[in-house]
Amino acid sequence: VQLVESGGGLAQSGGSLRLSCVASGYIDMIHSMGWYRQAPGKQRELVASITSGGSTNYVDSVKGRFTISRDNAENTIYLQMNNLKSEDTAVYYCHLEGGVAVIEGINNVEHWGKGTLVTVSS
Repeated sequence: VQLVESGGGLAQSGGSLRLSCVASGYIDMIHSMGWYRQAPGKQRELVASITSGGSTNYVDSVKGRFTISRDNAENTIYLQMNNLKSEDTAVYYCHLEGGVAVIEGINNVEHWGKGTLVTVSS
């Protein structure tokens, strides 16, 4: 499975960006997809996630500003980021949790994209 992110770039404080992540390749089931970010000198953190059923989860710092959505038919997720702040500057990574059927049952797998840089200028 390959995850390819797009949509990163430079935005001004208060501006907006929309990230996209397309999953390609074979996987039997997708449990959830999401966005993580890693700022310089900081640990990677979960920003938002969405399950196959549409349930969403957000880190407190982006609630009310970011919206995650999903196109199941296209295996694509989006992250609409509004009212951007300088502290949102980071590399944003797409993440997928899924399962692959094997004789014994289901093997859980996870995949990461290579990341897309978001820079917010104050």
